[in-house]
Amino acid sequence: MPKLTNCLWFEAEAEEAAQFYCGIFPNSKITEVSRYPEGLPGDRAGQVLTVAFELDGTPFTGLNGGPDFKFSEAISFQIDCKDQAEVDRYWDALLAGGGQESQCGWLKDRFGLSWQVVPTRLTELISGPDKEKAGRVAAAMMQMVKLDIAKLEAAAAG
Repeated sequence: MPKLTNCLWFEAEAEEAAQFYCGIFPNSKITEVSRYPEGLPGDRAGQVLTVAFELDGTPFTGLNGGPDFKFSEAISFQIDCKDQAEVDRYWDALLAGGGQESQCGWLKDRFGLSWQVVPTRLTELISGPDKEKAGRVAAAMMQMVKLDIAKLEAAAAG
């Protein structure tokens, strides 16, 4: 299978976003920056066109494509967190500088990109044969903004 790369369209802040994300996720780096060449319509010559970066080994390209397209919740990136400290760290880091909280572990960062900050414990609690327990956990999750593992476990216990 060919390698897949996530391409994110920004108005003009692809490099700033790449730096922001690389500062949040471990083992992350910017690998290449390309610039608009001379001779294209408009006045972008020399400005950043694309930024290639990796977030913990996952490849991304940030494209400064102008104001034509915006992010929506139809696309989001899910972060599977091992514990509440990790949920809290990613949640706070991605909200920094103007992000917006949503519901059920979703947020938008300051660039408008949607993220799901999800403890792996949630999947464990809603999986399995006990449908009543799964329903209690799902109902508790629906009332949360940032997911709280202790409250999810309390809902599971009944």
